[in-house]
Amino acid sequence: MAEEMGGIIINKIADNIISPLGLSSQENFDAVMRGDTRLKLHSGMFGLPEDFVGSILDRNIISQEAEKCNISSEKYTFFETIAIMSIIKAAENIEIDLGADDVVFVLSSTKGNVEVLESNPYDERYYLSQSADKITRFFKNSNRPIVASNACISGVCAQIAAVRFLKAGLYRTAVVVGCDTLSKFIVSGFQSFKALSPEQCKPFDKNRQGLNLGEAVGTLILQTSDAGDWEYITSSIHNDANHISGPSRTGEGTYRVLNDMLSRVNEEDLSFVNLHGTGTNYNDEMESIAIERAGLSGTPCNGLKGYFGHTLGAAGIIETILSMFAVDNSVILPTKGFSEQGTSQSLNVVPYSRSSEKRAFFKVLSGFGGSNAGIAYRKKGTQL
Repeated sequence: MAEEMGGIIINKIADNIISPLGLSSQENFDAVMRGDTRLKLHSGMFGLPEDFVGSILDRNIISQEAEKCNISSEKYTFFETIAIMSIIKAAENIEIDLGADDVVFVLSSTKGNVEVLESNPYDERYYLSQSADKITRFFKNSNRPIVASNACISGVCAQIAAVRFLKAGLYRTAVVVGCDTLSKFIVSGFQSFKALSPEQCKPFDKNRQGLNLGEAVGTLILQTSDAGDWEYITSSIHNDANHISGPSRTGEGTYRVLNDMLSRVNEEDLSFVNLHGTGTNYNDEMESIAIERAGLSGTPCNGLKGYFGHTLGAAGIIETILSMFAVDNSVILPTKGFSEQGTSQSLNVVPYSRSSEKRAFFKVLSGFGGSNAGIAYRKKGTQL
């Protein structure tokens, strides 16, 4: 289902990324431009018998930052702490009352505090609704928060939910925060699927062996105002219901998402398509087929999992923000780990930083259960 623009203009007015690469969007963008990554082999973590490659936040650094932000470790879990911290950092340079009645909070996450169930299967902190409430109430906001939890597409789903509320005139501002942390449950789950790579992931590459996991949080603040420098164009969600974990072999859902967005944006106006790019055989193959079917084989595309790993509910947020920063700097970010085409259909994968003066992009995600989503933004003032 496509989401049209309507008569209300929605702008991005602030953002933040917290990851092992940095505590701000700018730090993370600069790290990606340098080719940095914190993906490394972890042994014995979470008591797991198998090693895994992942990107893990430094708990000491987060603890120090939480103290500066007056976030109590006794009241908030680590997951809730970094979500609150990201929102604080996103809003620190704008004049906004996050407790106002016209502000809604939208939380994107796949598993939230799932690790609390290891010691108590009845621990109610597991419920994402409770975390969303605690995050929202920290900012003295009394509105009911929204939770978007739809596998790997959660980050784009959250943005689309926010857009719908803003377009309906129910709120003026939406704080969209995407967050996930790693745990025994999450890592062992992906290990059981045999989906993890024993080395740093290689999206779309001939020698890819699977995905890596990562921890991160990202925040986008959207508003129906003249402020900000980025404007929402359109979005789309489709479910092809192919399989509980395997993507459609014909890329049906992603193709429909792309086709919907192309009804609002011309291919020649796109700087790039930022793909899911997990580095698994089936996901990357499916995306190549969807891109070919949509007529976008010549359009530059990239994937950012080689820097952060798959950050689950945060991926759609942080990859959107980094795509905005890329266009701001007239570059297309490289796909770390890619060197040789490894999909059946040709993709214009960007292996090295490339310049571009085009001012719009697509962000696309796919996930378990046949879910697929995409969102399009353009630099404010750009005519498409």
